[in-house]
Amino acid sequence: MSLALVVVESPAKARTIKKYLGKGYKVRASVGHIRDLPKRELGIDVEDDFKPKYVNVRGKSKIIKELKSELARSSRVLLATDNDREGEAIAWHLEEILKQPGTEIKRITFNEITKNALLTAVQDPQDINMNKVNAQQARRILDRLVGYMVSPVLWKIFYRGLSAGRVQSVGLRLLCEREEEIRNFLPQEYWTIEGTLANSRGSEFPVKLFKIKDEKPELKDRASAERALAEIKSQELSVSEARDKERKRNPQPPFITSTLQREAAGRLGFSAKKTMLVAQQLYEGVMLGDEGSVGLISYMRTDSTRISDEAFRQGIKFIEQTWGKDTLYPGKRSYGKKKLAQDAHEAVRPTNCILTPEAVRQYLNPDQEKLYRLIWQRFLASLAAAAVYQIQEVDISAGKDYLLRANGRKLKEKGFLSIFPDKKAEAESWLPDLSPGEVLSPIDLDALQHYTEPPARFSEASLIKELEEKGIGRPSTYASIISIIQTRDYAQKEGKALYPTELGEIVWKLLEELFQDIFEVDFTARMESELDKIEESAEKWQDVVRFFYEPLAVDLEKFNGRQKELKKLVQEETEELCENCGRRLVKKWSRNGPFLACPAFPDCKYSRSLEADETIDRDCPRCGGKLAYRNGRFGKFIACGNYPECKYTEAVTLGIKCPQEGCDGEITEKRTRRGKIFYGCSEYPKCQYASWDKPTDKKCPQCGKSPLVEKVTKKRGHFLKCPSCKYEVDS
Repeated sequence: MSLALVVVESPAKARTIKKYLGKGYKVRASVGHIRDLPKRELGIDVEDDFKPKYVNVRGKSKIIKELKSELARSSRVLLATDNDREGEAIAWHLEEILKQPGTEIKRITFNEITKNALLTAVQDPQDINMNKVNAQQARRILDRLVGYMVSPVLWKIFYRGLSAGRVQSVGLRLLCEREEEIRNFLPQEYWTIEGTLANSRGSEFPVKLFKIKDEKPELKDRASAERALAEIKSQELSVSEARDKERKRNPQPPFITSTLQREAAGRLGFSAKKTMLVAQQLYEGVMLGDEGSVGLISYMRTDSTRISDEAFRQGIKFIEQTWGKDTLYPGKRSYGKKKLAQDAHEAVRPTNCILTPEAVRQYLNPDQEKLYRLIWQRFLASLAAAAVYQIQEVDISAGKDYLLRANGRKLKEKGFLSIFPDKKAEAESWLPDLSPGEVLSPIDLDALQHYTEPPARFSEASLIKELEEKGIGRPSTYASIISIIQTRDYAQKEGKALYPTELGEIVWKLLEELFQDIFEVDFTARMESELDKIEESAEKWQDVVRFFYEPLAVDLEKFNGRQKELKKLVQEETEELCENCGRRLVKKWSRNGPFLACPAFPDCKYSRSLEADETIDRDCPRCGGKLAYRNGRFGKFIACGNYPECKYTEAVTLGIKCPQEGCDGEITEKRTRRGKIFYGCSEYPKCQYASWDKPTDKKCPQCGKSPLVEKVTKKRGHFLKCPSCKYEVDS
């Protein structure tokens, strides 16, 4: 029997697909990209029409060898990578590596990993879509040009290791401009008149001043507010009009990538990166007991709210059986296509709504269960009827000039809220019976002072919304944009708010000075539409890259000879004086953060850390000076306060004895050259003990050896494990 080799990106996806395809198919994973631009060089010949140089990804030689071995035993190859531009590019690279005379290589695409979708896909294989490949290739080349040509500019001004990204720098720009807006904001005073009235039966309800002389009230100071309040109190308060009406609230469309990230941030507290990681797991397949691996959701990188007829029929049938026919919307809603949407996929939805969150809960970790429930509820709610509210509006006259208003609301028909509850939306505030002409009694009316608020800092959710509305990036890039600017220490998160760090603001200041064209919001958004045109075969990818590269090359040329000037632009002079030569110290930057240095460098090499040293109640054993904690390239350490005269240092330990027999050292936290934390012995290099997992002071209850180490997995969360016998203990 001839075999077909099916190649996907991940082992989890391979397991799910193998289950559905069965005999006659071998499913193997490439584990992501198999080829890419080289890491240590530009890899683009800008003189030869931006010709890229692709190399095999380091560490993939074994996988390539295995794929070629399987190829020799297969009659054809089906490339089943994700159905987007990046997936198409991965498929093309696989084809380039695997193609050989006599072997058919085809592409199959599907929006969900279900039996029907896969069987339909394998019956209709296609050729690689080179327009999609070229669109992704153009994006990759554009990002490489910025990374390898702009980042070195930052190194020359700051320090090696900083990076500038084509889209991430625009994300940083939005944060910095919002921070500047907040700093420059001048609050404006205003007043409102609010309080409580009662009807003739003593029932109380809240009211607020609504109009003065048929105009919106503008009370800008205490005097005008108190004057208005006095006039209102001097008048008889009576109901001038009472209105009851219905108002409908329609459900939101099923999720696209951006709305999924935003809603998961707001309801679940997930970062965009975490949302996409968990969604990927749900898409590729989760083990559901005897059923094996099942893909629970459709493809999660999408900007389309469209759903298939089959999914629609299944959804309305499930709603009718579960909540009743009255909960259904009569027909199929059309949400329209948003600007710049590629519309290549369906919305994010459950592959089978019969698999309720309760039915699969036992097989999912807490994060998977929460996200699946959110996707499941949102999809079904989008098929349901609108919620209907009974609305009250009561106008209350105070003489001829003043009108107060009271509002009431209660839920009349739950509609989609039966499926997707929202406590805030269901909150009720019903008014007592009020009739026109009825005289009311003031219980507590007062003038309240307020100040206008500056714009809020972006949260991950609101930044994603801003990026989407401005056409910056694509669904697959939002999570990485936010993740990278935090990883590079350009931004930090405080609660839900993102704000630029001092380093982030000063990096943007330099980028804005040098690269006014390529980091413009409109220019970046235009590049996204140009990439779409490549996919539509309306533009050549080389022309789009050239359109971007030419202003970049001009800006880079202008940088030459300005290095000293630009260093001064980003260096801040302080009031502190150099201990060696008396000059005013300037603030500079290094991998370990800001520090103060003499501007006369290299003639004067005085410098000191800006971080306040945390002293230790212990003297230096070498010179008697005070010891203090300091931060270095490889983490925190203890050093003598008399440095550089005394260069005594020692490691900061966890207070846990080294487990190596005969060693008197203690466990210390260390960092690799790339900044990754690990744990080693304070007696290194005499003792070679090292562990990626953090050791504890607890012994293994099974084998008696110590220490147990801390572990964390997506499915189980935090627990302790014995490195010797592998016994696991709940933490």
